[in-house]
Amino acid sequence: MTSLRVLAVASEIYPIVKTGGLADVVGSLPVALGSCGIETRTLVPGYPDVIKALPTAEVLLHWPHFRGGPIRLLGGSLGDLDLLVLDAPHLFARPGNPYVAPDGKDWPDNGVRFAALSRMAAEIGQGAVRSFVPDIVHAHDWQAGLAPAYLHYANGPRPCTVMTVHNMVYQGKFPHEMLHTFGLPPESFTIHGVEYYGMISFLKAGLQFADRITTVSPTYAIEIQGDEGGMGLGGLLRERSQVLSGILNGIDTSVWNPETDPHIAARFSAKELESRAANRAALQRRLGLDPSTDALLLGVISRLSWQKGLDLLLENVPTIVNEGMQLALLGSGDPDLENRFQAVAKANAGRLAVLIGYDEALAHLIQAGADALVVPSRFEPCGLTQLCALRYGGVPIVSRVGGLADTVVDANEADIAGSAATGFKFGPVTGETLAGALRRASNSFHDKQVWRKLQLNGISTDVSWCNRASQYAALYHDVVTARRNQAH
Repeated sequence: MTSLRVLAVASEIYPIVKTGGLADVVGSLPVALGSCGIETRTLVPGYPDVIKALPTAEVLLHWPHFRGGPIRLLGGSLGDLDLLVLDAPHLFARPGNPYVAPDGKDWPDNGVRFAALSRMAAEIGQGAVRSFVPDIVHAHDWQAGLAPAYLHYANGPRPCTVMTVHNMVYQGKFPHEMLHTFGLPPESFTIHGVEYYGMISFLKAGLQFADRITTVSPTYAIEIQGDEGGMGLGGLLRERSQVLSGILNGIDTSVWNPETDPHIAARFSAKELESRAANRAALQRRLGLDPSTDALLLGVISRLSWQKGLDLLLENVPTIVNEGMQLALLGSGDPDLENRFQAVAKANAGRLAVLIGYDEALAHLIQAGADALVVPSRFEPCGLTQLCALRYGGVPIVSRVGGLADTVVDANEADIAGSAATGFKFGPVTGETLAGALRRASNSFHDKQVWRKLQLNGISTDVSWCNRASQYAALYHDVVTARRNQAH
């Protein structure tokens, strides 16, 4: 197979800038693609932390006027990642969250900021950087969604385009009066263009004009074609179903490796699962939980939101307490959920522990020490925490949606010791069905032979990028071949 060049475009990338799973994917997929003969460079905004991480970056382009100010395009590497950086201080030299101002509201010029990112992607796609002319521009989420649109309306040869949706909720909607500001032609503002209920939608633009659309699990690819899961774009996705596919995310198995993890109390492998108990004890000590060996210790690492179903977990605090379980929760989000979780933790000291915020080391310790990881999402495009749990011998308890449904094999009550089972799934997503799954897990936990079987099945599951990357490579080759065939 011939080598291909891919320009990935995203608004965040691990390990420099991360607000969610998007950054993990953007930071790990290009490395995995290298072994498939795919050369990837990733275009990201020049946030302060990005500029700081690339002190020896090379200036590839310099334009005195670009979306309201001077810009530079920088090229550099961070570990195995090859990066292109849109250094536009008037757009990106801001502290803190990349999308949200200190007052908690979105930056008012987010449309201009990420239109600039997409425009630069299109320029690179059309050969602005002579040393790197991509065969494919791969746009991730709404912030890169205008890139396929700019290329569609451009004159001359253009690369193929792929649009990946990580979460349909976030669609990048802006007033139609900004069409000229974004540099889009008047004819683009139609139902078959960027128009979305009288506004401009960056995500809709990407879905409309990309040669191929992917999302992050096969089940989510089906769900988003429905009216509810499609969040207003289900009809478009049904129209384009022939170019839509779901490819599961993987995790970076060098970062998430219980045999080498520097953040955990005791390293372990499938052959040394008994060493996992030291992490359980360390987690209990760290969070002030009772040092019980008989309580099923539930872990949660999550945004506290309605989407993530954490209100349903709150409903089940009596179930957790009455069944003799413990809960270790790390997360932040909805202030009401934060307050309610802190209140129930205070009322059930020693049984429930809640830490509001994010702590990377504690996240690793929860994965290594919790017996089960609970992910009760109402919808979940893929999910990464359950993949980490499988890797660390934790047993996922998940709702039967999206990538959760695709990555966990249910230990059904009829054949709980079945050879493939890795966890517990419940649906529809209600407090009552979650309670049933928690009880099933608790009963299984007290059968040590069954529980060990679930753990070993999870650890032996391939959650790496290896197979997933080969699927992306096949998609890239397919879309390039299709373009060449059209040309002839």
